[in-house]
Amino acid sequence: MPVAAEASHLKRGEAGRAGGGMRSDVHVTVEECASGGIEIDLRSRVALYYGENIRQQVREVLHALGVEHAAISLVDEGALPFVIAARVEAAVRRAGLGSKASAMPDPIPLHSASARDRLRRSRLYLPGNEPKYFVNAGLHGPDAVILDLEDSVPHAEKDAARLLVRNALRAVNFGAVERMVRINQLPLGLTDLEEIVPQSPDLVLIPKVEAAAQVAEISDTIARIAKQAGVERPIWLMPILESARGIQNAFAIATACETIAGITIGLEDYTADLGVVKTAAGSESLFARQGVVNAAHAAHVQAIDSVYGDVADSEGLLRWGEDSRALGFEGMGCIHPMQIEIIHRAFAPSPAELEKALKIVAAFEDAQAQGLGVVSLGSKMIDAPVVQRAAKLVARARQMGLVAGDVPAKLGGAA
Repeated sequence: MPVAAEASHLKRGEAGRAGGGMRSDVHVTVEECASGGIEIDLRSRVALYYGENIRQQVREVLHALGVEHAAISLVDEGALPFVIAARVEAAVRRAGLGSKASAMPDPIPLHSASARDRLRRSRLYLPGNEPKYFVNAGLHGPDAVILDLEDSVPHAEKDAARLLVRNALRAVNFGAVERMVRINQLPLGLTDLEEIVPQSPDLVLIPKVEAAAQVAEISDTIARIAKQAGVERPIWLMPILESARGIQNAFAIATACETIAGITIGLEDYTADLGVVKTAAGSESLFARQGVVNAAHAAHVQAIDSVYGDVADSEGLLRWGEDSRALGFEGMGCIHPMQIEIIHRAFAPSPAELEKALKIVAAFEDAQAQGLGVVSLGSKMIDAPVVQRAAKLVARARQMGLVAGDVPAKLGGAA
């Protein structure tokens, strides 16, 4: 057989970003070789300092994947080891080489497991195929980061993003920030879970949910994979309602399984489903947002609002967040770090609100200590629902770090 014809049958795969604007990533090309072992061509601005380390890591990854003969080319722009491993594995898989084994970085110690009712005011979306956003995401101070495998990732990059997010869950220290993953719509989302669940994410977001059965399928799949992988930490669920049908079935979805921590709404898809324009005022989605809040509270899970898409409109974001809190939402998504502080401000009680709530809780405790069945504040009688609302507000303010001391610690019974 002529050499050219033989070469045309050799397998080849690529992965990773290439071209201008690439940062913290590496473009990898793998070509099958019949013999000759592993040949590595590395182009990197840090090759003088870390070139041999990178080459050694590539050899280890290829060995773990069962690739013995290949020519591999890397164009590196500051990729960290967990990124290099993911890109090499993606390229090898796309070439159809090696075994079905994986080549993952060593896991770092995880922060304590997330509570079902933990604070979720802000959830920062990070495109799952853009590693440059991962490492410093926790430093911006969101309550959670969302490693996104759905809308922010082009279809052709779903496989590579899945490996990158898997490795990030193992290797990136997000600190106390909750680690969420938005999987793809079913059935592709089930493939995502095979890679993601063994890495113990704190919460999985399920997009475009319209029926409780979809949530049940995800829950059962997570339970199976977690058992096989020996994962003992809880993995919470948050369905995203993005259609008229989803809103109509909100309560059934919110009560589909015991691992649901909250439900949220996706307004871009919802308004598209209705065929209406999404506005800053939000009147076109008020019914749906109220439906989510009511269903969530009826199911005793958190109600989380959609994102505010105009990053430059800080005043609009603040108004939206304040209105969202007034409706009964406990948080919302964000698409840029500069939105985090504004969202936290919007969902915090005002000093006057907090002061009044503290006085009501103190009056309740005094009445309890005296064996009184009636709570009064000055000349006003305080009804039980008012006490309950004040207790919840103070407890939430304590989560936010806005109050300290003995009074907040006593709220469990009052709430």
